[in-house]
Amino acid sequence: MPRIDDSAGANPSDAVDAGTLSSSPMPIGWEKGVLIEPKRGNSFESLQTFNTAAVVIGRRVHFVYRAIGDDNVSRFGYANSLDGVNIDERIDHPVYQYNPQHPSYYSYLSGGSMGGVEDPRVVRIDDSVYVTYTVADSEGLSVAMSSLSIEDFLSKDWSRATVRALSPRTEIHKNWVLFPERVRGKYALMHSITPKVLVDYFEDLEFEGARFIKSYHNGVPSGSWRGGWEGRVRGIGPPPIRTDYGWLAFYHALPKSNLDSYCIGAMLLDLDDPSKILYRAKEPVVTPWDIENVVKQNIVYTCGALIREGRLFLYYGAGDTKVHVAHTDSEEFLGKLTEQRKNGEGQIQEMKPSQPEKSTRKRRRKRRVKKRKDTRK
Repeated sequence: MPRIDDSAGANPSDAVDAGTLSSSPMPIGWEKGVLIEPKRGNSFESLQTFNTAAVVIGRRVHFVYRAIGDDNVSRFGYANSLDGVNIDERIDHPVYQYNPQHPSYYSYLSGGSMGGVEDPRVVRIDDSVYVTYTVADSEGLSVAMSSLSIEDFLSKDWSRATVRALSPRTEIHKNWVLFPERVRGKYALMHSITPKVLVDYFEDLEFEGARFIKSYHNGVPSGSWRGGWEGRVRGIGPPPIRTDYGWLAFYHALPKSNLDSYCIGAMLLDLDDPSKILYRAKEPVVTPWDIENVVKQNIVYTCGALIREGRLFLYYGAGDTKVHVAHTDSEEFLGKLTEQRKNGEGQIQEMKPSQPEKSTRKRRRKRRVKKRKDTRK
């Protein structure tokens, strides 16, 4: 039976350790291109194709992407690629769908559809493929998970997939991801990154009974991390990627300079305790400022990323309209993310989580001393 952490709905006032800011500018050396665009003659994906998941099985990268077509219902399409940047196969029908009985106001705000399934994240663990995603209908936004065998996934046959609800339908939830391998011997699922990172651990993924994972919901609380570019942190992007430096995780946030826009940030989490943020980029790694011919000019949104043969690939929805890919040298990217500030002699100077300024600490000491004196009178 999965463990449901009763402390998951912790006090919103708990401070989050947002890690050490990198000292190097990001991003670096992206090569970018368009991966998937709408097909005007294909009714289920005629308007929008975006927010793709990505998973490597065998020699190919497999994509499960969000598609909206003539009837404004959000479904999942499928494609694959040998090199990760050029599509070799793309099927002309939905690989998975859920047709809501009534239009969804929530889904309209979440990409422009009138309901369905949204924003898939895919991982392979052992001999199974797991997909977490948002279910949108007139009841709201909730998180579900489909699991299927590798054989069924590769044959694009989801008819035998097992579907499990992970969150209550009465609460609004999005952006939950499974880790692609066990952490400390257990399955791990991240379901919040603000006001603190929440990860629950499970012996299995059966989710028997009617119990759900407790998490922050309805968009509250959410906030920002001190010292960075983020004006408001929204949610996790793709499943984290294991590296020698930690779990590489991408996330969505609204920058302080423009709270109407979605940008993508990067951070590294502790391998043994991924609720701990070790490092995060000092600025967004992908912004929407250079995208063109899209429905929404102010949004980039990622559900897929991978490292393959020394290259980091980041797949993201551009303007809720098409899928873009950005790739770069993975070691260079991770080196920049973990690079620390140098002092005047050129030596590495350890960067610690932000501390109060000296003047602030001095004023606090004076107030404490005065308070003790007053109590003695």
